[in-house]
Parts: sequence; structure tokens; C-alpha cells
Amino acid sequence: MSIIYSTLTSLINRISDELHESFLFTTIFSILAFIEDKWVNSYFKRLYPDENFLNIINKSNILKSHLFNPLIVLVLFSFFLILSINTPSPSLVITLMIGFVAFFIGSAILPRHLLNKNLENIILFKRRDIYSIGFCLMLISIVFFFISIATVGGIPLLKPSIRYLLKPAFTMPVFLIIPGTCLVAGAYLKDFQDSKITRSQARFRFIFLLVIDCAFLLLLGYRTPLLAAFLIIIIIGFYGNIVSLWEVMVGALIGIGGIVGIGYFRSLGEMTITSSTNPFYTLQSRADFTLHVLNLLDFIGGNFGVTHGSLLASSIPGSDLGPRMMVGKLIAWRSEVTITPTLIGQMVADFGKVGVAFEMCILGFILGIGFKIMQKTKDFFYIAIYSLILTYSILGVETGILDIQVLLYFAIAIFIYLINLVKTRN
Repeated sequence: MSIIYSTLTSLINRISDELHESFLFTTIFSILAFIEDKWVNSYFKRLYPDENFLNIINKSNILKSHLFNPLIVLVLFSFFLILSINTPSPSLVITLMIGFVAFFIGSAILPRHLLNKNLENIILFKRRDIYSIGFCLMLISIVFFFISIATVGGIPLLKPSIRYLLKPAFTMPVFLIIPGTCLVAGAYLKDFQDSKITRSQARFRFIFLLVIDCAFLLLLGYRTPLLAAFLIIIIIGFYGNIVSLWEVMVGALIGIGGIVGIGYFRSLGEMTITSSTNPFYTLQSRADFTLHVLNLLDFIGGNFGVTHGSLLASSIPGSDLGPRMMVGKLIAWRSEVTITPTLIGQMVADFGKVGVAFEMCILGFILGIGFKIMQKTKDFFYIAIYSLILTYSILGVETGILDIQVLLYFAIAIFIYLINLVKTRN
């Protein structure tokens, strides 16, 4: 396996080096270096509050240590349920309790008995390799962005109706900008940890990465990937001491405002609401509908499920129906619509309450182990990969973890964590 990794990273590093030495990228990075220097030394930057701003929040040791603990997934899931107007059925309440308890066991209890010795055996990745992989992923994403808008003849944000003409084969590679951003941000964090760049320079580069993500993802009219980019930058910055606690709190408010705002204006453009409608109505109605879907899936799934893995397997490219289309067929016999089933929707449909217990425990364990490795090592790569899987777990509260690329991220994380578990036992 190490031979495959070395060969692959050697090739990617060569491609990255060639691109960086080209006239185009030499010019781009020269301009960015000039802007960064002006921004870091600008008078206006001094007007921005420092890290001691709102010191009452910053002094909270509990928030500093556990703000992005895996249990935040359960907290946000609970808020999502509360947001809905309707209440879950008695059967669904039992399913949720099973899922919550299983997740708690997997994330908070099981990891306590692992990774307590031989931490020097944990695998450490080279900064150059991680940066090159992230850089190439971002370039692939940008190329496919232009292919996507060329195939539909416009920009979906400006013409919401053409968003439904986008082809998944072209849009899925665009979302590679998310892990690409994650890895590049992790590499910049490594530079900051090694004192090669200042905190101000690191913050500028994080902001620039976020601007790139916003520029491409927002134009496609997608909210979830945009929120993923935002969350990843916040989490990496927070654990890398690049972003202050008060900025995380303000960023959370901005993120919520962005979700509400984009949803509101998109709904206005699609004429599903009027300008007199409460902007929060789109968020509340979405939560209400998703909970209704979950109630139906719980009723269908029962104790042992009905699809027995077919729903998760439908994430594989080439399947007749995607997972969210399959949910539409299950509850309404309409395979032409996509419906988000929440985090446990797939679990209960595939394997019932038993599946919820098992899969939520596994998900909690993955996040719990990732959180512990990150806290023990403070390594840039493990901060980045934890931020990636936690981000998609948080977003999965509504959408479910069903996209093939997201499942691939989790598979890579599981593989790396398992290797570390084996190596630290020796």
C-alpha cells in the first residue's frame, strides 16, 4: 500500500509543481502574494477586532474543548427536529432514542479504551503531498464548473430554472472543491504551525479559499456544498488557533443567515413563495417536510428494514435510481423527485431500528476516533480530515450521508483510522 501511495503522490506532486511553475500560475500567485502583503499590513485590518474580542465567550473552556465534539451532531439533530411544526410518531421517538444512545456509545465511550499508548506510531503525512492532492482536486473542480455551465447555457444562480438541467456527471466533480479546500487549508495550517507564515497570512489564505468556494458553488445555486466549505474552514481554523471562538459564533450566525437567505431568494425565483412570506418559513417548512418523510420511512422500515441495503447501494454511480430518488419511490411511488431522508432515514429504511443502532454507533465511533487522534496529535492532516467528516455528518442531519463522494471520504477516513488503531496496539 505504501508503494501505491508513494507512486500516486509522486505523480501528483510533479503535476502540481509543473502547474505552479507555469506562467499562468506564477502570475496568479504573484498577484495573490502582493494582495496578501497589502492586506496583512493594511491600516483597515487593524480596525478588525482581535482574538480577545468578546472575551467572555473566549474564556469558555468547555466551548474551546468541546464545541466541535462529535456530539454536536446529536445537538443539531435535536434542533432540527424542534424546528419542525409537527411531532415525530411514538415509533419514531423510539428509533431516535436508539440512534442517539448508539451514537453516544460509539463517539464518547468506545474511543476511551483506544489510542491510549504508542502514539508515536501514528502515521504522519507530508505537507507537500497533502497540498498537491488538494490543489489538483480544486483545479479539477474548477474545470468541471465551466463544463457544467457550458452544457446548460447559463449560470443557475441567475436562472434558477436551468439548475435542474445540470448533469450529475459534470456537477459531482465540481464538489471536489470541498475536499480540495480542506487539504489545502490543512497545508496552510501546517505552515502556520511551523512558523513559516504568520497568523494573519494564514487567515488571509483561509478567507481566499472560502471566497473561491463561494464564487463557484454559489453560482451553481447549491447551498449544501457552500455550507460545507464554510464549516470546514471554520473547524480547521478553530482547532488550528487561526480562528477565534467568537468568530466561530458569529460565523455560525452568518451561515444560518446564508441558508435562510439563499433558500428564500431561490424560492422567490421559483415562485413557490411570495415576497410577503416569512424568510424563515422556507427553513421551517423544509424541516417539517423532512420529518414527515422520516416518519414514513420509520413506519415502512419497522424493526428490521425493508430495502436491506439497496438504498445505500443506490449511491453507486450507474444505479437506476439515486438514493434520494429511491426514497421518493418508497414513500410516494415517484422516482422522478429527490427527497432528503435525514441522517437516519437510510438506516431505518434499509435495516430498521436494528440498522439505526448499528450504523449510528459506527458513525459515532468514526467521529470519536477522529476527534481523539486530532486532539492527541494536533497534526494538520488529522485536523483537516476530522473537519471533513464532521462537516458532512452535520449536513447529513438533513440530507443523509448518501452521496458517493461523501461515502468515499468516510471510507478513506475509516481506512486511515484503522491503520492507526492497528499500529498503536503493537
